[in-house]
Amino acid sequence: MKVIYRLIRKDELSDLLGLHKYLFDDDLPVPDDKTMQSIWQEIITDRKMHCLVAETNRNIVASCILTVIPNLTRGGQPYGLIENVVTHVDYRKQGIGTGLLRYAQQTAWDNGCYKVMLMTGRQGDDILRFYESAGFKKGTKTAFIIRRDGK
Repeated sequence: MKVIYRLIRKDELSDLLGLHKYLFDDDLPVPDDKTMQSIWQEIITDRKMHCLVAETNRNIVASCILTVIPNLTRGGQPYGLIENVVTHVDYRKQGIGTGLLRYAQQTAWDNGCYKVMLMTGRQGDDILRFYESAGFKKGTKTAFIIRRDGK
């Protein structure tokens, strides 16, 4: 199976939203179309945000968002943050997600990042092994999160 890793195109929002249903079991409803289009326009035109996808057979089967964050330390080198990593359930455990994360890492290096971070709320050993197989190391930083909804 041939997999292409690339930036998402502006006209692929509906494909991305379809894939996102595999991301969260309890996600909030999608905003109205006007709001969604406004958010999408902001994401797709922000040169610091990279919506990366894995495509096979002309279908988007995995995606993640890499944000390149400007930084005043480390000699002014930015760092990357990866969020919303998802692979379609029918394409898991085939190396596609790992390949996408490696593509995200290379995109970060190409943008001058000195490190790339990601966090996951999932605690299963299989998820942690997945991130480790893509080169990420757990236990090197401690994450603290506060949410407006208190959860």
